[in-house]
Parts: sequence; structure tokens; C-alpha cells
Amino acid sequence: MNVDILINARWIIPVEPDSVVYEHHSLVINDGKITGILPTEKARLKYSAYEEVDLDTHALIPGLINCHTHAAMSLFRGLADDLPLIDWLNHHIWPAEQRWVNPEFVEDGTRHAIAEMVRGGTTCFNDMYFFPDKVAETAVECGIRANVSLIMIDFPTAWARDPDEYFLKGEQVHDKFKHNPLIHTVFGPHAPYTVSDAPLQKIATLAEEMDIQIQMHVHETAFEIHQSIEQHGKRPLQRLYELGLLSNRLMAVHMTQLESDEIELVAKYGVNVVHCPESNLKLASGFCPVNELLLNNVNVVLGTDGAASNNDLDMLGEMRTAALLGKGVAGDSTALPAHTVLRMATLNCAAALGLADKTGSLSIGKEADVVAIDLSHIETQPLYHPISQIVYACNRNQITDVWVAGKQLLQDRELLTIDEATVLAKAQLWQEKILSKH
Repeated sequence: MNVDILINARWIIPVEPDSVVYEHHSLVINDGKITGILPTEKARLKYSAYEEVDLDTHALIPGLINCHTHAAMSLFRGLADDLPLIDWLNHHIWPAEQRWVNPEFVEDGTRHAIAEMVRGGTTCFNDMYFFPDKVAETAVECGIRANVSLIMIDFPTAWARDPDEYFLKGEQVHDKFKHNPLIHTVFGPHAPYTVSDAPLQKIATLAEEMDIQIQMHVHETAFEIHQSIEQHGKRPLQRLYELGLLSNRLMAVHMTQLESDEIELVAKYGVNVVHCPESNLKLASGFCPVNELLLNNVNVVLGTDGAASNNDLDMLGEMRTAALLGKGVAGDSTALPAHTVLRMATLNCAAALGLADKTGSLSIGKEADVVAIDLSHIETQPLYHPISQIVYACNRNQITDVWVAGKQLLQDRELLTIDEATVLAKAQLWQEKILSKH
């Protein structure tokens, strides 16, 4: 039987079922989809492939999904560090955005972020930033899967002046990309403290009508909680509940300030929680009670946040941090085992984005979003359990090859759809420009 690609690997880790590892198996790809997973000896007899790839020391995993990014902020990486969130936002990031953010900034910053993410095994990212049309265009050009946010914030920005214009432009972006297989849209109200009641109620209604998800920074800091009680007489989650925002459409990002009744509320309404451990640690925002959420059957997923607050977009690193932090916060070394954390970075993310039928696991019929990791390095030898090694010992430089919908974006560490020299030259130009005025 003729097929497009046959990838012969030392291990295949499909993610579903949990903890399963196939040894000396092959992944069959045709028309951009996974059409078979079977022992390599049988695969070579059964299939004739246009392209055959032998990865004798590699594990294949589903493409990693970064469920919360501000991709263009890669150009602000390291601009303002070691500060609390509100100071960081009010006195550094928002002024820098007012001065610099425009379509060119977003395009250059997003391409830079995509280059970093692809080299780190990310095949899909869920972005929240201005000029989402530019984010989507750049993602399509690079061949990566992206969910782009239809931004909403109460104050004027370079993208829009008021809620009406945010909604109008957002719907235009949605309509422009709704037939593109790589692009999906989500509503992106920034946070409870920056979006008033009327736009939030409208988002709750439109999300149902348009059948799209919502992502929002929620319960990120103690200050946010205090401010909400002062202004609204209630905690942010309670306000969102009363406004009709709590459902399985909502991706609540950060959630470091949760009480037990709020965990029950989130579980009851099927809210997805996006855990960004490294950003939360760096900003000292607090600790998301991941293990408790998982025990309550809440879908918890992973994101890096932006490179201005992380300062990288490394999902392998995020998995390791999430696993270690989750054990420490729970006081339980069995919490967040390696296979659970891998699922949080793949299939759980796909479910939160409404894409579990397309990606998130290496399953027959799904899109061929695939990452190859070379486990023969000194750092990952000897090897007893591949999943454990990937989560606890592996680094992103061991990722050699990446495919999205069967199209190869990274080959033997070389980017195929992005010119690395151009990305670096643009970063240098922006650095000089920003430093001259900072």
C-alpha cells in the first residue's frame, strides 16, 4: 500500500491510552493524517512510503500544545525582570506596548516565538495578543497550528479604541480564518480587572453562538482578588459565574488563588485551568493547586505564558517544573506523575481548545502533529522509562524533527519554514530600537 510518510522509531508514545509505550513501531502518515501505528517489521512489509524516516534512538510523541502565550512578546524578553505582576505591567510592559506594538512588531515577534516553539516541539499555540490577524497570518506562513484570541480590554490600544471596535475587529478575524485548518479563534478578555460586565456578558453569548472557546487570566494574584472584593464585593470567579462565563468553553489561566468551594465550582461547570508554573513562580503570583484540581476531575493544561514573564517558550521545561512544583505544593511525591504531565501538555490542551478530535495524541485518524526526541544523549541515558525521561531529564535541544499535519517544520534541528538568520536580524533591530527609548 502506498503512503506518504513512514516514521520508524525506537519508541512511540501515543498519550492515549495513558502510560502506553510502543517499542520498535512505525507511524504511518498519509494525506496529513495518522493512518497506522504498528511494529516496524510489519510496517515495512505492508507499506511503500514516498518518504521513510528512520529514528532508531528516538521517541515519537504528539506535538506539544502551548495553551497560553503572548507570542509577540518574545521581543520584550528580559526587558523587565524580578518585579511583581502589577508593577511589571503598569510601569514596564504596558508603556512598552503603547510605544512599540504595531502590525510589524506582532509579525516579527510572533515569527520569532514560532521559531523557538517549533524547535522546542510545540505544534500548536493558544495566543492572546493584539493584531490577531497578523498572528494568524504568520502562523499559517510558518505551518504551525494556532488559536488566536479576539482580544477584549476596556481601554484603548493599538488594536482598537473601545469594546464595539474590539468586537467588530474580532469577528472580522474570525470570519477571515474560519475555513483555515490551521487557525481557530477564541475570545480573549484580558482579565476580570480589565474588562467590565457588559463586554463579558456579550462574550458569553457570542462564544455560544460562534461555537468558540474563551481564554482569560483569572485569579492570577492575591491583589486581583483584593481589588475585586473592593470594587465588586465578590471574588472574580463568583463574578464570572454570575455573568455566565463559567462553562467548558472557558480556559481560566493561572488560577493561583483558589479556595475549596471555588475548585468545586470550576469542576461543576467543566472550566479548563491553564497552569503556567514558571511565569507564576517568576512573578511570585502564587501556586495553582493542580493536584487538588485533578482529583476533582478538572481538565488542567499547560502553557508558558509570554517570553517577557517566563522567559522562554519551552514546553519540556514547563512539564518538568509543573511535575516538581505540583508534588511540592501537594506534599505528595506521587502527585502529577510523568504520564499525567505529558497528557497535560498534549491531549488535555487539545480538549481545552476544542481540538481533541484533531490533535493531542498519536491516534489513527488524527492530524499528524508529531515530535521526535533523541533519547540517546548522555543526559537521558541509561533509559528505563521513556516517558519519565522525557519529563524529568530531557531538554529541548534533543528534539530533532517536528511535523504538523504531516508537513515537516523541523528536520535534524533545522527549521524548514522559517529563516533563522532573518529572525535573529529582526530581533537585533527591535532590541536596538527599544533600548534607544527605554
